[in-house]
Amino acid sequence: MNEKKRIAILGSTGSIGTQALEVIEEQNHLYEAYVLTANNSVDKLIAQARKYQPATVVIANESHYDTVRNALADLPIKVYAGADALCQVVQDENVDIVLASMVGFAGLRPTISAIQAGKMIALANKETLVVAGELIGRLAAEYKVPIIPVDSEHSAIFQCLEPGNKIEKILLTCSGGPFRKFSDEELQHVTKDHALAHPTWNMGAKITIDSATLMNKGFEVIEAKWLFGVRPEQIQVVVHPQSVIHSMVQFEDGAVKAQLGVPDMRLPIQYAFSYPHRLKASFDRVDFFKMKDLTFEQPDTRRFPCLQLAYEALGRGGNMPCIVNAANEIANRAFIDDRISFHRISEIIEQAMAHIDFSTDSSLDTYLLTDKATRHYAQTLI
Repeated sequence: MNEKKRIAILGSTGSIGTQALEVIEEQNHLYEAYVLTANNSVDKLIAQARKYQPATVVIANESHYDTVRNALADLPIKVYAGADALCQVVQDENVDIVLASMVGFAGLRPTISAIQAGKMIALANKETLVVAGELIGRLAAEYKVPIIPVDSEHSAIFQCLEPGNKIEKILLTCSGGPFRKFSDEELQHVTKDHALAHPTWNMGAKITIDSATLMNKGFEVIEAKWLFGVRPEQIQVVVHPQSVIHSMVQFEDGAVKAQLGVPDMRLPIQYAFSYPHRLKASFDRVDFFKMKDLTFEQPDTRRFPCLQLAYEALGRGGNMPCIVNAANEIANRAFIDDRISFHRISEIIEQAMAHIDFSTDSSLDTYLLTDKATRHYAQTLI
């Protein structure tokens, strides 16, 4: 690796994006931030651009274009705005790796665009595979594009794989979220502030709420099916509150391999950038002598029905995971805005699953139409 790899970070101001920039800064002899993008975080994007001097920045919300352009006018940085610009910049011939870390459905089209341009994908946007796993798999095969998972759990599974040896079961670990020990009565009164206080991981608001409902884990189940070519019944969620074991793979002979590490997203981000190599890094190490217990529990899908809804959507296939994702995005946002209760999130998703037209077509147009119809319907329920 003599020449620096140029990285486009879709969603550079979010939790994954900012940690990716830390990795690039530490490994600046190997990587450079070539494209930075954000949706609304104008000040943060400007600060990142001034610090890391990328070739290009994109602000997805076009109303902020003038602000960003004027703030960077003294630097040789190209500034673009809008959703179409996101799809165009990832096709730049100088880009080597695209880190897809935008939050939500908005990350789908730019990721498809990057695949069609033959770029290696470091995938941190869950919704891309949740919504369009079949389509993404087909395109990745057609364009011969590697998709390296960045989620800590899927990175762990990826690191445990043995070429030529079949997976019997994936053991997908889950912290259990902040409400793991809450009673039914206590769950009736939780607020967004309670939900945003995750016990082990530092993440953005949307994914932290999804972690509290276990929908995040449901999405990871769907992702695992497409990433690793397994059936839904081969994916078992294991609640592991300490978040030391990031996930495990059980092989046909019964042997289980686990990947362990401290809860630090920089490790899977760096591994996605450097794969198949490992790089020396300053991250904290696991200290086994400071560990008291490693515990494991079954998830409670009665108190946290979102996980079961995700399994049901995966079993039905077609556009059902797309329906679940769109309804969840609307309900998640409504909970953050104090417009609905915690329990109402799963109810809205279930109602959307029953109401929106089911389709087995796996085209992008179908997913776009499904997403739009589901969002509209979910809004009417709030």
